[in-house]
Amino acid sequence: MTSPVWHPFTQHALEPPMKRIVKTEGACLIDEDGSRILDAISSWWVITHGHRHPTIMAAIRAACETYDQIIFAEYTHEPAEELARGLVKIAPAGLEHVFYSDSGSTCVEVALKMALGFFHNSAAPRRRICVMEHGYHGDTIGTMSAGERGVFNAAYEPMLFGVDRLPFPEPGREQDTLDAFESFCATGDVAALLIEPLILGAGGMLTYPASILSELKRIAARHDTLMIVDEVMTGWGRTGSVFACEQAGVTPDILCTSKGLTGGALPLAATLCTAEIFDAHLSTDRRRTFFHSSSYTANPIACAAGVANLKVWNDEPVRERIRSLQQMQEERLARFETDPRFANMRQVGTITALDLKVPAGGYLSQVGPRLRAFFRERKLLIRPLGNVIYLMPPYCVTSAELDRAYAAIEEAAACFAAGQL
Repeated sequence: MTSPVWHPFTQHALEPPMKRIVKTEGACLIDEDGSRILDAISSWWVITHGHRHPTIMAAIRAACETYDQIIFAEYTHEPAEELARGLVKIAPAGLEHVFYSDSGSTCVEVALKMALGFFHNSAAPRRRICVMEHGYHGDTIGTMSAGERGVFNAAYEPMLFGVDRLPFPEPGREQDTLDAFESFCATGDVAALLIEPLILGAGGMLTYPASILSELKRIAARHDTLMIVDEVMTGWGRTGSVFACEQAGVTPDILCTSKGLTGGALPLAATLCTAEIFDAHLSTDRRRTFFHSSSYTANPIACAAGVANLKVWNDEPVRERIRSLQQMQEERLARFETDPRFANMRQVGTITALDLKVPAGGYLSQVGPRLRAFFRERKLLIRPLGNVIYLMPPYCVTSAELDRAYAAIEEAAACFAAGQL
């Protein structure tokens, strides 16, 4: 029977029928045939500690005995209060307020509205947003506007607003990025820089040094421009630190987090901001209210999962697991350093990526779907970005499981070279 489900980022005219997953466990998905599939990309980068972590699952079950959904514009509840206190404590110092939403896209959308609202409520409003080329921030109208233009959003171009784009800081051309930002800021109309810190995810796992982020923050501060860091992917240890901006010694004005916020168990997002941004909306004049919400803002069960995630970070050796995974990834990536079939080996924390050399690369490279099918046959969930193969596994992944993933990458290269892929 044909399924009525329309799957995301899926061309149903080209893809085979999807197998059902019946269970998740540790670093694996278990399908309807009983096969254990290594989740080498953390189910789109959300699963941090592993699937169905017992502490988080127990918190969800307990919360279900007490809560369902509560309107958050009229009341508050302890899971949201406790999670907010914990987020302020674990985030870079200076971020003092937490606004909840329900996905990475929406928490970035919230950040954009916060920044524009901050200046709208000031004596000198600003209207421009600055971003980095190749960035991806989500699929809502605001986040598509801020992201790279191309096949992802070409159909929706009439709905998108203009932004100022910085060139990506390619090695040897970093100053071009900084000079462009200085030039944009000098106009006096840039409200905020929105940026993925250290690594651009969907744009091809492109990496840049922490020193660039530090200098961008210094330029922003000189011009009273806000910095928004999109830590939706990079947060919760992916880059080696809890948040990537820590490695640049940067406290942003606004920080966006989702994905690993609940350990990946339930959808939840938060936008953290400084007191200055909150205070710009604080007034006896109701027109200065921050007008944003969703029906499921601060869902108590999701917030309980977030609190449990913080407990895991506090009570378990998560940082040690991250360091171990970082080392295991580094050791296995090294085998490709002199392999002529690959280019641009790179690693940021627990994330590794490399480009398979093909005649035509990019996101729509024909090799992408063939690679996915190749890995799927070998019980591996690896979704290359065109010819860019990357691994971002949960922190519980074992050495043997990583060996299997890297052996498959090497086999895939051999098959492609032989014309069998």
